[in-house]
Amino acid sequence: MASPNHYIGLMSGTSLDGVDAVLLKFSGEAHRIIGESFTPFDDSLRTKLLSLHKPQSDEIHEAAILGNELARIYAHAVRELLHKTRTSAASVQAIGCHGQTIRHRPDAGYTIQLGNGALLAELTCKIVVCDFRSRDIAAGGEGAPLVPAFHQAMFAHSSIHRVIVNIGGIANLTDLGRGDVQGFDTGPGNMLMDAWTHRHLGKDFDRNGAWAQGGSCISGLLQALLSHEFFSRRPPKSTGRELFNLAWLDAQLSGQENARDVQATLLEFTAASIALAIKSCCNDVGEIYICGGGASNAALMSRLADILPGLPVATTAKLGIDPDWVEACAFAWLARQALHLQAGNLPSVTGAAGLRVLGAIYPA
Repeated sequence: MASPNHYIGLMSGTSLDGVDAVLLKFSGEAHRIIGESFTPFDDSLRTKLLSLHKPQSDEIHEAAILGNELARIYAHAVRELLHKTRTSAASVQAIGCHGQTIRHRPDAGYTIQLGNGALLAELTCKIVVCDFRSRDIAAGGEGAPLVPAFHQAMFAHSSIHRVIVNIGGIANLTDLGRGDVQGFDTGPGNMLMDAWTHRHLGKDFDRNGAWAQGGSCISGLLQALLSHEFFSRRPPKSTGRELFNLAWLDAQLSGQENARDVQATLLEFTAASIALAIKSCCNDVGEIYICGGGASNAALMSRLADILPGLPVATTAKLGIDPDWVEACAFAWLARQALHLQAGNLPSVTGAAGLRVLGAIYPA
């Protein structure tokens, strides 16, 4: 029998909407997407995960229980993906699982992604690679973003200066210009927009930015949001719910604002912070490609094009990978890097002391 050459990537991000699962087939360094699937989180799990972003009583026990629950959901996502693609489990070499971030504190020397890799290996009978961020942080890095190494491998062009922007719960960019690859978190992506929509409309997200489009940006609020010290900090840098959350947003509000105008301001906030990062750190960029859930927000995509005049803004579909699946593909790729004892980080991005093999490996 030929050696297994398929890898599965599992990604559940800051948006807390569910699990993206992708099956990649490798031939040498080239890869092909065989299939993908999405497993949603229910409201109860989402609420429990959100609660762990803040200190609470008995949180160690709660985190362990939720880690087990997530491992079972991840295992279900693997089974569904294999069934959907009619792929034999025997052809899968390993699963790369990002896990669910509940705390990201590189300033304190740690990051926590729930998921219980040992249980996932037991349930799937497959090698599992997880906890990708910790080794980079141990080497003095931010532990994020990790996708720039994958972006470099898949999207770099010999003569065109490209910037890849991933708009998930948090937005991050990869600058594929001349010299060392640069990359960093730019600030909130969909996270605040989704939370505000859920609070006021009871929906998980503002489809195509339609609700935001009916409002008006509140200029004073926008400036207050952009005055956060994170935006003046130079890379490398990363962020998460520890800095940007509804409680932080509420502290910027008088309480008299129209909810729809706040949503319009949050959309402008995401677009403006991304544009600010590109203009200040990515000189002579030629093309911009968007991936992540934000690529499906027509109003956000339109606004990015407006405030980045003269620069073509498209999704990564134009480069061959659907924007919804780029991050999951990255963690399949990172799992393969780990098993081949090849580096998965970029010190120029994270600030780590050097190249490091990323991930804890749980044998099948």
